[in-house]
Amino acid sequence: MTTTNDVFPRGARGVSWDAEADVVVVGGGCAGASAALEAVRADRAVVLLERAGGLGGASAMSGGEIYLGGGTPIQQACGFDDTAEEMAKFLVAALGPHTDPRRIELYSEGSVEHFGWLADQGVPFKPSLWDAPAWVPPTDDGLMWMGENTYPFYELAVPAPRGHRPQCSGHGGQMLMDRLAARVAATPIDVRCNVVVDRLVVDDDRRVVGVAARQFGEEVLVRARRGVVLSAGGFVFNDAMLAEHAPQALGHRKVGTDGDDGAGIRMAQAVGAKIRRMSAVQAALTIPIQLLVNGVLVNRVGQRFINEDTYGGLIGLAALHREHGGPVYLVLDEAGYESVPEEERKGRRPAWVAESLAELEAE
Repeated sequence: MTTTNDVFPRGARGVSWDAEADVVVVGGGCAGASAALEAVRADRAVVLLERAGGLGGASAMSGGEIYLGGGTPIQQACGFDDTAEEMAKFLVAALGPHTDPRRIELYSEGSVEHFGWLADQGVPFKPSLWDAPAWVPPTDDGLMWMGENTYPFYELAVPAPRGHRPQCSGHGGQMLMDRLAARVAATPIDVRCNVVVDRLVVDDDRRVVGVAARQFGEEVLVRARRGVVLSAGGFVFNDAMLAEHAPQALGHRKVGTDGDDGAGIRMAQAVGAKIRRMSAVQAALTIPIQLLVNGVLVNRVGQRFINEDTYGGLIGLAALHREHGGPVYLVLDEAGYESVPEEERKGRRPAWVAESLAELEAE
């Protein structure tokens, strides 16, 4: 993708557009579908452009957990009296340095409304709690803990479970996107798939007036009368961008789609957009949380570096950043290993087995 942009005369007069709308949305994952639905609800004409053959993106591959709190109906049904203030306290602590407290505050204050919006789109949530650590609960429970009840967070904010899951067993991302895609299909949104957006089109005042794209090898120009929403995903499958912004993530397994190449970010940068926190990544140890909480996680010199019962994403980040990507080792005794049902071990077997710690160290 080039970082140059077509510059058209002010107002783009005389340009032969192939399509136009008030709002053009680039990317059909959870963010793009949500933006398109809100724009059409505001009585705007919308064109949604997706490079794949259908909506979903990396969102459809995800666990589907959505972080909501402040007293949602699911929390209340499970007996938790949460507040937006306590939710914001936890997020500020959990997200680490360089967060935007005002943005977190606004997100927390609107959280109950966000839940209602998802429910209105047909996303189902079962009013029950999975009360054990897990990446993805093996049940269809609608609520789960995300580390709020672990040290040090329970000392900083009143703990309440805030992981809301679409009602299905296992990963809920596909369910989430199925419901959002169905709602998009029931609106006048003009969805165009197999369209790869190459660049933004600006007028001679540098105002974005549309996008230039390709569909089956043919150039397509789409005018945006009111604005362009870029929700084209991250850049985990662009090693050059990883090397520049998040080199610690290189060399590890990746989760996402080949569409996560940073194209939307680069398009925005080409017209002067600022970028922030590009080094922030999601990281996970590929080991079931149920095994983690039964053992001791140590680094390459045998030191324990985090409490094993906290949210798995924080454990992954600690291994990636504090321990520079590992290696890290989970030490369990036989009773701890056998206490986890075989189906919840996900096929993981010990790499080393020893009768004593000294023997284990030697191996």
